[in-house]
Amino acid sequence: METKELTGKFYDIQGFSVHDGPGIRLTCFMKGCPLRCLWCHSPESQEFPSELNWMEIKCVGVEKCGRCLTVCPHDAVSLGETKKALTGDGDIQLVKVDRKKCDNCGKCAEACTSKALYMCGTDYTIDELMERIRRDVPFFKRSGGGVTISGGECLYQPEYLLELLKRCKAEDIHTAVDTTGFAPWASIEPIIPYTDVFLYDLKNMDSDLHKQGTGVPNELILENAKKIAAAGGKLMIRVPTMPLYNDSVESFDALGKFILELGDAVEVVQLLPYHNLGVVKWERLQRDHPAIEVTPPTDELMQARKKQLEDMGLNVIIH
Repeated sequence: METKELTGKFYDIQGFSVHDGPGIRLTCFMKGCPLRCLWCHSPESQEFPSELNWMEIKCVGVEKCGRCLTVCPHDAVSLGETKKALTGDGDIQLVKVDRKKCDNCGKCAEACTSKALYMCGTDYTIDELMERIRRDVPFFKRSGGGVTISGGECLYQPEYLLELLKRCKAEDIHTAVDTTGFAPWASIEPIIPYTDVFLYDLKNMDSDLHKQGTGVPNELILENAKKIAAAGGKLMIRVPTMPLYNDSVESFDALGKFILELGDAVEVVQLLPYHNLGVVKWERLQRDHPAIEVTPPTDELMQARKKQLEDMGLNVIIH
């Protein structure tokens, strides 16, 4: 019986990343996430299957192309509105996608000459991804960087993640795992020997508020952080800082106390100010905008929260 080769599904791979661990890194974003953060800036990461995206600005109009209209097996693509051509020479007619009919088969994306329609979610074997990783090894060596496996939630593709980390360590490549922490311990424990550092999200210490903001409670997340620390793993705690949600003095006091309990396992605390740069991604998926859109926190507030944690004895940086 033929054994199917192991594959992982990724929605993006970014080279020369400098915010996802030490040095210059290749960050590989795996698809699928169990959380539904109200402020999510990467909605393409949420669902596990590959998904059709629609980038209107790239459409050249049905007059020049229109191939997507004829290839959809479910008649999900039809004539849409008209707009001014970017070239300034008249109007062009766009297409529209009926998401209720679309099953993300990708046939329209294959036919689209301008890549206005494209599929988000690509399967890689371990060998295929290692080939891409090796291209950046010179940058890793010069900067003390490596590979960061992110998401979505990469721990929801645990078998692939484990094998990928083993391969990286076999080639002496520094590894980081960027995680929400919301995963079974059985998916985390095996990767600890092959993970140099966990980039570990902490969003709110109040479990009810955590569930309101992310769709899941925080008990499992906090428990896993303690277990990683006890098992000798290293942690870079990341705090997405959201106005009106977790940016208060009281919230950071509770956060700091918990982080101190993790002891020497914590190398640094990274504060990540909320931004709204991902709104356009919701439009590409033709979904409603994120449920929370607020003004990003001020520099003054971020500096105040940084000092608050530093006064508790923590090493803190703002990204």
